Amino acid sequence: MFIQTETTPNPATLKFLPGETVLGSGTADFPSPDTGSSSPLARRIFAVEGVTGVFLGRDFVTVTKADDQPWDHLKPSVLGAIMEHFQSGAPAIEGDAPQSAGHAAHDGPDNEIVGQIKELLDTRVRPAVAQDGGDITFHGFDRGIVYLHMQGACAGCPSSTLTLKMGIENLLRHYIPEVIEVRPVA
Repeated sequence: MFIQTETTPNPATLKFLPGETVLGSGTADFPSPDTGSSSPLARRIFAVEGVTGVFLGRDFVTVTKADDQPWDHLKPSVLGAIMEHFQSGAPAIEGDAPQSAGHAAHDGPDNEIVGQIKELLDTRVRPAVAQDGGDITFHGFDRGIVYLHMQGACAGCPSSTLTLKMGIENLLRHYIPEVIEVRPVA
């Protein structure tokens, strides 16, 4: 098994490409070791000292490290943990553990606007963000303000504010005049 790695805009995060499907659909975000209990893959990766977050996508695994840990020391252990997982035949997520299919539901008078926002996110934003090892999902829309949830490499990324304001906000405002601002949610 050959696992490729890619850097991300977040220096604390690396993207690992095992060359196999990680999740059949959706994503799974494990922002801390105590959240990874439903995932045999996340548990193996969190067993590597210095790993602080694991994000699973369709064909990639994004791993976040503690600031005081160098990638030179962690990367071989993370590669080994991912390889062991795929050789074991265990699923990435056990049972009915929650996987995020993406966007939050929205009911109300702005359903048409929210539909346009979600479509733009799905067709223009999320594929680009997945290239960087993360995901951005719709969280809410209220009085012209779009609330988005950042996951994986995007969470805590130094350039995430710039991505939100200069990229996503401008895109949404261009196509949907009702959008005034974009804000992140934790």
